[in-house]
Amino acid sequence: MKRLGYREQSRSVAIWLFVCAAMVFAMVVIGGITRLTGSGLSITEWKPIMGALPPMNPAAWAEAFEKYKAIPQYAQVNAGMSLAEFQGIFWWEWAHRLFGRLIGVVFAVPFVVFLLTRKIPRRLVWRCFLLLAAGGLQGLIGWWMVSSGLSERVDVAPERLTVHLGLALAIFAGLIWTGLEAWAGEEHSRSPAGWSRAAAILLGAVFVQCLLGGLVAGAKAGFVYTDWPMMNGGFFPPVEWGKGALAFLHDQALVQFNHRIWGYLLVAFGTAYAIQGWRWRLAEGLGAFAFVAAGSLWLQAALGVVTLIHAVPLWLGGLHQAGAAIVLMLATVNLWLVRRSQPRLFMSGPRRR
Repeated sequence: MKRLGYREQSRSVAIWLFVCAAMVFAMVVIGGITRLTGSGLSITEWKPIMGALPPMNPAAWAEAFEKYKAIPQYAQVNAGMSLAEFQGIFWWEWAHRLFGRLIGVVFAVPFVVFLLTRKIPRRLVWRCFLLLAAGGLQGLIGWWMVSSGLSERVDVAPERLTVHLGLALAIFAGLIWTGLEAWAGEEHSRSPAGWSRAAAILLGAVFVQCLLGGLVAGAKAGFVYTDWPMMNGGFFPPVEWGKGALAFLHDQALVQFNHRIWGYLLVAFGTAYAIQGWRWRLAEGLGAFAFVAAGSLWLQAALGVVTLIHAVPLWLGGLHQAGAAIVLMLATVNLWLVRRSQPRLFMSGPRRR
């Protein structure tokens, strides 16, 4: 059905959104590598337009290096670094920022074209505006994060890094959901509230685990307590409770403990959800998809353990961050499928043997 020239379904719009989602996924992985290589503070200024160009001559490189030397990270962590070593970390941060700008262009330009040609389903226009605004906000939050490490700290504040990561993943999930809506068109099926609620809880729990992982990354908590399943031989690690509530954000032992415990609970819930979805015939194919989502949780948990006990080597750390985004994608698709399931398929009860 068409309204005022707008269409309720558009495969071209869906493909555009999926391409943007793939780029955000790549951005999350690049961001993780930038953090693991200690590159995030190598560019000490935020220039949304002119910053797209790297230093173009020796004098410009020397100026950028001198600005880096003025921050605590250089004095306390990288004192004596050569210009060539500085360039090595500079290029990671520059690539991270440049790719963010590229995502903005790839989203904004087709968005305007699709608006003018009225190809975006009317019900999705406001969502696309919201995604565009979130992308712009992400740039501001990125600088807010970097600025926390330029004066008093030698790295960025864990809570700011977590906000930055969380918004990136929210945009990623939003692009996937909106792309699915554009691909399939509007539908008014009503799945039972219980299953929709369970699928939403699963997605929310995955997102929370991603945020807890962001705190682990920001506090560099993956480099300590690298034994498993214990933490330095004990179940409860020593926590500096003198920090008060900030211990939940900054204490390495506590943030890693929280990430572990929530991971165990998430795997248990995802497994129970998959088993019940299979037993109750969670719509055509959805029982199998629930097992795919649960399987991804098990694989990600195993990857997290391997990453930890090897003290977060670059390739494993990047792979673990990519895995988190993939699990979030599967949980998002699972919720979308559940919400579009036909009620009658839920009413026949569990499978009988």
